[in-house]
Amino acid sequence: MQKNELLKKTVAELVVERPERSRIFERFGIDYCCGGKRPLNDACRATGASPDAVVDALIESSQTDQSGIETDWSTASMGDLIDHIVTKHHAYLRTELPRLSQMGEKVARVHGERFTWLRECHRTFEGLRAELEQHMMKEERVLFPMIKELENANGEVSLHCGNLNAPISVMEHEHDNAGQALSTLRRLTSAFVPPEDACNTFRAWLHGLAELESDLHQHIHKENNVLFPRAQALEANPSPATTSAEPA
Repeated sequence: MQKNELLKKTVAELVVERPERSRIFERFGIDYCCGGKRPLNDACRATGASPDAVVDALIESSQTDQSGIETDWSTASMGDLIDHIVTKHHAYLRTELPRLSQMGEKVARVHGERFTWLRECHRTFEGLRAELEQHMMKEERVLFPMIKELENANGEVSLHCGNLNAPISVMEHEHDNAGQALSTLRRLTSAFVPPEDACNTFRAWLHGLAELESDLHQHIHKENNVLFPRAQALEANPSPATTSAEPA
């Protein structure tokens, strides 16, 4: 693929085509989840990344061994993708959010007078945690079952909320909120880099926040750019019935 073609594609399209590209966008600080609908050239300009450097990295990655790359979720069933999101990303959050909350409270209490940004960081994290916990519950109890029902019925189903657009819009808005919180945490912590004399808990907490950011980027991308568009497309254009009426 030529460089100009890559630059014209949206960041989301590039990651949907090859999920491993997300690592390159992480390296250059390019948002491929909430901000994934922008063309790559615009995304590079917004972050100050060199378009040539990003494209060269993408081309190089396509020429290397691709063994062990992640499943292509654009071709798997939506039910399988939902199960993957719940067992991998939701399970991760249910373990990590309480752990990071406890560590963050301790770090802010012990070191907050010296590093005043820690208090705002802890407040931001607690807001993020509260919203994510409610967000996961709404997905698992409402939206995900609706999508599975829609897929199993080949799109021919009457949903109690009318259609998927309203609940998906709410989920995407909450994803935007999560993305803003992650940006705030990254800014306050200077990209999760610990002070030179930071204690082990301080360092472990920052490392955990960095891992949380990476996992949430992957998580949100799979929903915003893969699952939700596929579900809306199926609802708008249900699969034709597999059987036809007998001739009169």
